[in-house]
Amino acid sequence: MKLAEALAIRKDTQKRIEQLKSRILNNVRVQEGDSPSEEPKELMKEMDACLNTLFALIFKINKTNMNTISEGRTITEMMAERDILSMRITSLREIFNKASESQERYSRSEIKMVTTIDIKPLGKKIDDLSKQLRELDMKIQTLNFTTELME
Repeated sequence: MKLAEALAIRKDTQKRIEQLKSRILNNVRVQEGDSPSEEPKELMKEMDACLNTLFALIFKINKTNMNTISEGRTITEMMAERDILSMRITSLREIFNKASESQERYSRSEIKMVTTIDIKPLGKKIDDLSKQLRELDMKIQTLNFTTELME
């Protein structure tokens, strides 16, 4: 099984667990004299089986990510870099947007706000980091589709 397939199964299993939890919660209390539309104990058994499957899958995915090396780095290292790049871009975009805000003054007596940073190089930095992020994400996606899941 390829890593990408395992990631898709993990996502589906997580959704399934959430659905089962919702169904359990809808059936753990019923009006006196009524019976639940689904048996909570059976649903809990099914949820437990899904959680066990998810555990094994996450373990294999993490093992694969830690042991697959491309360009001298593990997939885990690349994922950490991707996360930090994304956080950096988000932060810089917020700063850029705040610095770019225009101020409407209705009279000369209102306090004038001025930008304290040069936004042009900041915009270029955001563009460069965004390109880096896209390229890194493509490398990770390629590895996901070409790497066999480790047992």
